[in-house]
Amino acid sequence: MNAASAPGTPRRRGRVHRAGSPGDTGGLRVVALGGGHGLAANLRSLRLLVEDITAVVTVADNGGSSGRIRTELPVLPPGDLRMALAALCEDSDWGSIWRDVIQHRFATEGDLDGHALGNLLIVALWQILEDPIAGLDQMGELLGARGRVLPMALEPLDIEADVLSPAGDVHLVRGQAEVAKAEGRVQDVRLLPPTPRVPAEVIDAIHGADWIIIGPGSWYTSVLPHLMIPEIAEAIRTTSARRCVTMNLSTGMAETEGRSSRDLLEELFEREPDIRFDALLADPTALADASELAELADDHGMQILLRQVSVRTGVAEHDPIRLAAAYRDLFDGAYGDVDDQNIPQKESAADGADR
Repeated sequence: MNAASAPGTPRRRGRVHRAGSPGDTGGLRVVALGGGHGLAANLRSLRLLVEDITAVVTVADNGGSSGRIRTELPVLPPGDLRMALAALCEDSDWGSIWRDVIQHRFATEGDLDGHALGNLLIVALWQILEDPIAGLDQMGELLGARGRVLPMALEPLDIEADVLSPAGDVHLVRGQAEVAKAEGRVQDVRLLPPTPRVPAEVIDAIHGADWIIIGPGSWYTSVLPHLMIPEIAEAIRTTSARRCVTMNLSTGMAETEGRSSRDLLEELFEREPDIRFDALLADPTALADASELAELADDHGMQILLRQVSVRTGVAEHDPIRLAAAYRDLFDGAYGDVDDQNIPQKESAADGADR
């Protein structure tokens, strides 16, 4: 058996060279950092443009099916990894059916109730191959995924936060699911353990990328955790890739309640003052403080792309085609602050879009 077909070897699809002409985004190498629905929305769009995608996924989920698996087995929580793989499924009958298969959740009266089949398949591969990276690569091969999915750490993590309650007292909240729905204002957030083992493939992907995309996603439980790991933060700081921050369509989630998008971006700058962020992508039809957000980004020397990337005005749901069009212009460098006449007119079906 040759190396190209060996189990656990990722299939390298299409070109991997640097793009050589305007509009040629297919040869770019893009690394997307995040987790959950925000990362999935990014990946659904990026796979329309780019042939070499690496998703680096948070591994701190302790709720739902993933949380139950974590209590029974010493494995990474598979849920966010599964969602990333599903988002990268190719547009074919094979890709569509397998995307639906791994996203399928059982509804029974027994122990399987609520489990996603893809979570169980991933864990089975991990146990058989005894290697989390090889297991994810095999799952990607099965699905025909356009890209590669990697965990940001080789051990399951926990998130811990100091939360200011509505009553004015600060209390400790532990667990990604608990922090995400905590009532009050997050004052500080930490990872446990603080210096986990990072896959070498993650660091190699960051250093080999043309673009690093941070966000959208749950700010404290999916976006910032990547920057809390010293090895990943250092790789992002020293890579020759350009770094884009993609803002959420809404700040209405419990963990960011009371904060504006400008507040969240400012917190990112304060947490990582040594990292240069090159570009900002934000939807001015979804964010009331888009002008203040752009002003802050401009103060930090970022290029700014204001573009509608939601399915329609006022709906916090990503349109994969609009988001892909925004990334196309970002990667080409052919953009400025835009008005409605520049917004892509083709609506997507928004099938499985971020909610």
